Amino acid sequence: MAEQSSQPSRSTWHFAEPQKLTFEEPVTELRVRVVSGTVNVVAAEEGPARLEVTEVDGPPLYVVQEDGVLTVSYEDLPWNGSQGLKQWFEDKPWKNWSGSSARRKVWERRAAVTLTVPASTRVHVATVDATAFVSGISAATDVKGVSGDATLVGLSGRVKAHTVSGSVEAQSVTGDLGFHSVSGGLTVVDGAGVSVRADSVSGDMLIDLDPGPGAARPVDIALNSVSGEVAIRLPHPADARVEANTATGGVSNAFEDLRVSGQLGAKRITGTLGSGAGTLRATTVSGAIALLRRPQADADAAAPAAPLALDKKVL
Repeated sequence: MAEQSSQPSRSTWHFAEPQKLTFEEPVTELRVRVVSGTVNVVAAEEGPARLEVTEVDGPPLYVVQEDGVLTVSYEDLPWNGSQGLKQWFEDKPWKNWSGSSARRKVWERRAAVTLTVPASTRVHVATVDATAFVSGISAATDVKGVSGDATLVGLSGRVKAHTVSGSVEAQSVTGDLGFHSVSGGLTVVDGAGVSVRADSVSGDMLIDLDPGPGAARPVDIALNSVSGEVAIRLPHPADARVEANTATGGVSNAFEDLRVSGQLGAKRITGTLGSGAGTLRATTVSGAIALLRRPQADADAAAPAAPLALDKKVL
């Protein structure tokens, strides 16, 4: 059983074993920090917020609900700003924790949690060596990870993802997307949003855009990598000013209206598609760049678009 304590407007629980919990008070913001394991956050059409813990190994999870904010973490990992997780990881406080098993290493901990919250809940997820899945949220979503991959599905609010080595896959995301990583990659599938800004030192970026004719704003794409490869698939017809550069990598271009320049060393793809209302900028130092074209809308109904991959011949 979870141990509970309450104060006016504040309730706390300790989860040392698998259990389910329904929160009577409304939740407007969710904060989750987990070391190893999995975090699932799913939007609910109606009903109160719910927590299901299916695995706990190591110190118990510490759950706090206060003034609409629901926090799931550990007592030795307080939520104290964007640098808190990084500082905690560097300080290694788990060295002082001893488990019940003599054979268990003192730093080991693991948890698997699923949270169901209203779609309008602002979500913050931070992980170390854990996977994250967030679906259906309409408010802002922030995902941070030291390692471990994240999957984001059907998010319509602003999205920011920061990883050290984990990769991020965004499916049918309509909100503005920001991504930063050292070695993790970014994959966008059926991207219905108009803004993607991403940078990675060595991770690959595969961006499949389909904002649709009714998009409120022109596309705004900015991608930067040092050694990672970049592939972007644009809708047909597309509407953007394009500038893509690589210092030593190859290039592939599927648009007749764009010009490829440079033979040895640095290469560029430049030009204007449609009226040029949007912008597309992509830069990589040693990786390849490919600009691909989605089938026309009427062709989509006859056959699904081929998977996006960096398998085109490059110059």
